[in-house]
Amino acid sequence: MQAKVLVSACLLGELVRYDGGHNLQQHPLLAQLREQQRLVPFCPECAGGLQTPRPPAEQQGERVLTINGDDVTAAFQSGAELALQTAKAQSVVMAILKARSPSCGVAQIYDGSFSKTLIDGEGVTAARLQAAGIVTFSELQLLQASQWLAVYDASCEL
Repeated sequence: MQAKVLVSACLLGELVRYDGGHNLQQHPLLAQLREQQRLVPFCPECAGGLQTPRPPAEQQGERVLTINGDDVTAAFQSGAELALQTAKAQSVVMAILKARSPSCGVAQIYDGSFSKTLIDGEGVTAARLQAAGIVTFSELQLLQASQWLAVYDASCEL
């Protein structure tokens, strides 16, 4: 059985973005994973109980606040934990997550000022998955994700 890949649902065209839209990615890796039935679509924000559409949110230190000042940290943490539980249940080894998202951002997130200023950091879900040993990439790193998965798959065949 081939290992599964958790993917931000918005990258697969699901209408789960904060604004009710999606971030559909047309990439050979995602098409291949879909064909092989290895995709595990997941939106941690929706899983954590947030509605779509919803006010934009950004991390401010350990908290996640909406542009209106509402603290949605608990929903983000709940969604991250559910993402990890889903990943474990599905034997996920890698995740492809939405860049810059307060949930799914890998390596960079917005700084919490709602000014589109990027800082180094991880989204709540990305950090939770990484802490559990799941390798994460953003949709901006699909080539690297493809290469990593090819090496992983080859090592499993030995």
